[in-house]
Amino acid sequence: MRLTEHQIHLIRQLAQQVAGSQSRVRVFGSRLDDSAKGGDIDLLLELAEPVNNPALIAAQMSARVSRALHGRKVDVLLSAPNLMRLPIHDVAFSEGKLL
Repeated sequence: MRLTEHQIHLIRQLAQQVAGSQSRVRVFGSRLDDSAKGGDIDLLLELAEPVNNPALIAAQMSARVSRALHGRKVDVLLSAPNLMRLPIHDVAFSEGKLL
């Protein structure tokens, strides 16, 4: 995985700030390929409780992680009991790595 221990710690810490202590975060996509270079960071933010404003949570997480990682592009996908599950969720859950 092309994230340092420091980056992983920051991402986990920011996920808890944005979505609470019960949240979990997975990285998926090109960051799991050690032979690749560059690219954005794809995150799946898992929430145990239903959410009222998923777009705001995803935007906050993306912006905070991007700032912490010096402007790196970050895509955030949410999973919560009240949100529709799409095929991209299946990919993120099956191929993603829990941070």
